[in-house]
Amino acid sequence: MAHNELRVGIFGGTFSPLHTGHINVVQTVRSRIGLDLISVVPAAQNPHKGPTEGPTDTQRVKMIEIGLREFDFVDIDLQEINRGGVSYAIDTVRDYAKRIKKENLYLIIGLDQFEKLDTWKGYEELLMLTNVIVVSRPGHQMPFSLEDLPAGIQKLTSAFDRSYIQLSSGLGIEFLRLHDIDVSSTNVRKYLRSGRGTDRQLTIPVETFLRENKLYGPLRDRIGDYEKFAKFCGVVLNDKKAINVRGFDLRKMDAPAEFTLVASGTSTRHAASLAENVMRAIKEEFNVHPQSIEGLSEGRWVLLDYGSLIVHVFYDYVRQEYRLEELWKNGRPLDIPAEVKANA
Repeated sequence: MAHNELRVGIFGGTFSPLHTGHINVVQTVRSRIGLDLISVVPAAQNPHKGPTEGPTDTQRVKMIEIGLREFDFVDIDLQEINRGGVSYAIDTVRDYAKRIKKENLYLIIGLDQFEKLDTWKGYEELLMLTNVIVVSRPGHQMPFSLEDLPAGIQKLTSAFDRSYIQLSSGLGIEFLRLHDIDVSSTNVRKYLRSGRGTDRQLTIPVETFLRENKLYGPLRDRIGDYEKFAKFCGVVLNDKKAINVRGFDLRKMDAPAEFTLVASGTSTRHAASLAENVMRAIKEEFNVHPQSIEGLSEGRWVLLDYGSLIVHVFYDYVRQEYRLEELWKNGRPLDIPAEVKANA
């Protein structure tokens, strides 16, 4: 079979770490769609998130090799890591489109990613170069009607029958329901840092590699006193003109973290900037990245997870809508200095 006649799937992501959900996708998509090859493409940097704690690129690639070595239909493509910087799917798809016929090319994404597909760089061009396979994710509903599709996808749709979108380009988007394994990289990292078992989330070879290399260890070793750490972050927020910075000690409550901070920006851009300043100050002072980041690209509600401290930075209008402080009214308020330089 000529190389350009192969049916090829592109499966990208940070794979930090590679878990059983990823393996489920690889196995199911290959068998159900009849692909000849799946190229696993580890990203250099997710354009929608900042840097998080985890392995080096070399360690991440080694972990992927260990976790997928039994599948002879899998190829590991390092082009995004080799390019460096922010990874965009359109750049990788363009490269594959030079060698693979577009009708034989498939981009594999999760339903959570599909819901934001029309915000991706060059998404219209992407949908002219490749088909898309959308796999189900726990907690996300498959679309039932045209109105459930992202607005940018609706205008490119010529027909929709709930499991398949016929695009005006002649290519398609197919929805594939998996036997869901309720696992995410974020939760696996939390399990590892808290010492909880991960036998359902990781294969034995991958878990052994992570523990031997002491990856995803507890942040407390570097952060130390989390109450002082929370106040440090509060000072950074005040110094950068955040609105109404409040902190809470939640150790006597049933809460996902021991401490939390909440603050507002005057706009989505200001909120994102505040979160970026917190991350930068923590990296300089403690040499720590967050365990996970949510909402940074939108700036409406940015969540920074530092293990025993979770920082919430809102666009102030959105903060008034959610009123999170009411959840923490039984927590002990922290005394956050209002106007002190972060490095004081």
